[in-house]
Amino acid sequence: MGERHQSWHFLVSLCCIGLIGYFAYHAVHGRHGFERRIQLQHEARRLERELDELEAVRRTLSRDVALLRPEGIDPDMLGEQARRILRLAPANGLVIRPAPGEGPLLPEATNTSN
Repeated sequence: MGERHQSWHFLVSLCCIGLIGYFAYHAVHGRHGFERRIQLQHEARRLERELDELEAVRRTLSRDVALLRPEGIDPDMLGEQARRILRLAPANGLVIRPAPGEGPLLPEATNTSN
């Protein structure tokens, strides 16, 4: 009977080792394992960066929309920008043009890379 008892212990030990191996494998490689957790953390960081970028775009668009509202438009700023873009000046304004070859007419056209 001792031999039968030993074989029973061996079989139980073998089953326990198999179960431990099964659960250990799935703890690392399974659907909810350590590898998946690392992938989810990377995905969360990527989505947070994307959210920050989209929030910045939303803030810019909100600011632009606020400037379009009637109470948000500064008439002086609007006139100044319109004259600059259309290259117009008021009737009583003084226009100083650079000599040919001395520089651009608009400040945006200056080359700041030098």
